[in-house]
Amino acid sequence: MKPTIRTTLRCAVAVAAATGLTASPVAQATQNGRSEHLPAMVRAERLERMTIPDIQQAMEKGQFTSQQLTDLYLKRIHALNPRLRAVVTVNPDARAIARDSDRKRRAHTTRGLLEGIPVLLKENMNTADRQPTTAGSAALLGARPSRDAEVVRRLRAAGAVVLGKANMTEWANFRDPFAVAGWSAVGGLTKNPYVLDRSAGGSSSGSAAAAAANLATVTLGTDTGGSIVDPAGLTSTVGVRPTLGVASRTGIVPISSRHDTPGPLARNVTDAALTLSVISGADPADPDTGTGGALPADMGSVLSVNALQGKRIGVWRTGHTGVDRDVDRVFEKTVNELEKLGATVVEGADVTEPKDLIGHLLPALLSEFKHDVNAYLAATPGSHPKNLAGLIKYNEEHRGVERMDWFGQMYFTEAQKNGVDLKDPAYRAHRAAATELARRSIDDVLKEKRLDAIVTPTMPPAPAADHQFKEGDTDPFVSTTSSSVAAGYPQISVPAGYTTNGLPLGVSFLGTKASDAALLGYGYAFEQATQVRRVPRYLPGVG
Repeated sequence: MKPTIRTTLRCAVAVAAATGLTASPVAQATQNGRSEHLPAMVRAERLERMTIPDIQQAMEKGQFTSQQLTDLYLKRIHALNPRLRAVVTVNPDARAIARDSDRKRRAHTTRGLLEGIPVLLKENMNTADRQPTTAGSAALLGARPSRDAEVVRRLRAAGAVVLGKANMTEWANFRDPFAVAGWSAVGGLTKNPYVLDRSAGGSSSGSAAAAAANLATVTLGTDTGGSIVDPAGLTSTVGVRPTLGVASRTGIVPISSRHDTPGPLARNVTDAALTLSVISGADPADPDTGTGGALPADMGSVLSVNALQGKRIGVWRTGHTGVDRDVDRVFEKTVNELEKLGATVVEGADVTEPKDLIGHLLPALLSEFKHDVNAYLAATPGSHPKNLAGLIKYNEEHRGVERMDWFGQMYFTEAQKNGVDLKDPAYRAHRAAATELARRSIDDVLKEKRLDAIVTPTMPPAPAADHQFKEGDTDPFVSTTSSSVAAGYPQISVPAGYTTNGLPLGVSFLGTKASDAALLGYGYAFEQATQVRRVPRYLPGVG
């Protein structure tokens, strides 16, 4: 018998109690989220149209406070999360953090761009507070990180209110190739706010669904193989996977240091860009942050409605059009709009995935995962498996909680069996070949056609949200991200339209290394001209 999500959460809380950890489940935490009377300026429908600068201006004018804003989001989580399963835990300290932010504002000692702004984190980001960090697995409910992840530290330093943690595909879809998109043992199955019987994708499922449903001003996700941009496309949100090294991975449950990157999900490009600027920067503990390329000091300077004028934008159709009628219709409108905005549209900018890429990429990823997850587990205090072998054993011993009848742990077992030391010549050869092939597949197209960026549909319409939908079922659109991910290159997905039955569709701008700011500018110009995003209606089905 298939357990309900509520049963799954109860199991997770029971495991937490057994380990002595307070998991701060949403239902419990939001009971304390009592809201004072909210002024009209802080109604949810108004916040839908406000950017972070708008919110900051309103708080400066005294139109509402961070505590009132936080209370609103706590109420929305309490009301909507039972249907969405987008949020796993609510930070029991959120209201106190918001009150402190209000005190700082009154004393004119605000700290940064995100002062008083409520943010949700993907559930694989360490926090040294009363919230667990599990990557969706009950195996890590006893983990007690002693320090915030570097991106979380930067959020707090900029004044953000860490509101809680968002659900995700368990182990960021690296337990098994047939992992259920948006499902975790700790959080259950995330649903799409637009149509509740449809998937929010993965692995940053909860982050995307929460941003779409206005459960926080902005959220953070992580991307290893499309895990930010793919759910963004399915939920009419803006998702940014930055160049590898723009933002630190320290304190984030890893898959691969050669692919993983945190990035923002938001309802508009402005909020995504400002949040990316806050979390970016050098981190001595993550050497790649010295190679990712610096963002402009003023990210607002790249957000121009004229950003596309005079730019050459390549159109990638092969494999992404001719598959779905609604996707084709929306993409044609996108291409026409780019021309209206002053871009020179260049056809035939198809990125062909090198035939040898996966053959090099998978062995490299297996070795990187074994190395990186072992290092993370060994360094994380608390009661939990201390290495990959221990995780495999835990899953076998807790097959019900971990839904081993839905999908197994092939990536885990293959990594344990075949993963080699990162100094091994065979590994180094695979990694070098995969990175080179991926970079050439994009850079050669950009160079040959003298392009500033490439545009392509992000994803097909959201499939059904149940345990029959697997992460790998999104073909043929997987190639949207595989080359740019393996290359460590940036990609941004922005809302582009909807199917005839109301499912969101996105388009992606992708480019070469360190083109993040330019891509954000193109996305902003397109967003401002089209204004296509709609508020979710939480329909039960497509009819």
